[in-house]
Amino acid sequence: LLQLPIPSRDGSGFPIIQYADDTIIVMRASQRELFCLKALLESFYLSTGLKVNYSKSCMIPLNLDEAQAKIMANVFGCQLGSLSFTYLGLPMGTTRPRVEHYGHVMTQADRRLSSISNLLTHAGRLQLVNSVISSLPTYMMCSLDVPVTVLEYIGRARKHCLWRGNKENTKGLPMVAWKNCTKPKLKGGLGILNLRAQNMALLLKHMDKFFNRRDIPWVNLVWNTYYSEGEVPHAT
Repeated sequence: LLQLPIPSRDGSGFPIIQYADDTIIVMRASQRELFCLKALLESFYLSTGLKVNYSKSCMIPLNLDEAQAKIMANVFGCQLGSLSFTYLGLPMGTTRPRVEHYGHVMTQADRRLSSISNLLTHAGRLQLVNSVISSLPTYMMCSLDVPVTVLEYIGRARKHCLWRGNKENTKGLPMVAWKNCTKPKLKGGLGILNLRAQNMALLLKHMDKFFNRRDIPWVNLVWNTYYSEGEVPHAT
């Protein structure tokens, strides 16, 4: 009933990304296939009693003119969206995410500079920096090359929390140079994460999965679609 939007040589399954009740289905821009998909979902509802709320669903057209996209959204009975959109807290699109797409992470870092940080000792602030503020961008850093501007913004929030509490305008110099703070405790540092190095380390895991051809859907898709048998891609 549904054809693959991107032909696959290995006969892999239909491209569906699902986490709990958040689902992305990638399919061809075909009214017939949309009718089939809706019929399948209605059959699922009749079988299980779990009804899909189409008003909360969103259609993102790719290489489709606006008039045809509106017609197809009306056929399915859902909203019409555009790139980029957010899925599981990550910006999804065909271009690199801009700084404004990370606004909620930077806002969270500011919120952590609450009045309580001014009441903590330096040891307590260090714990807050290591356990909370440094962990805020980790989820995004696992999948995206986070812009330096965003990492520097969070870095400033960590410095203010450690040395000034919540009073960002308080005068006074840090007690230790920041490059020494980011050294491991065994080397005389405070064990604060270097966010840029952490981001690169987390992204290198994807390179390992790709070049070693791990049995993962996205790895199989790229290898089988864009590389011929025996061809090895060049690292960039």
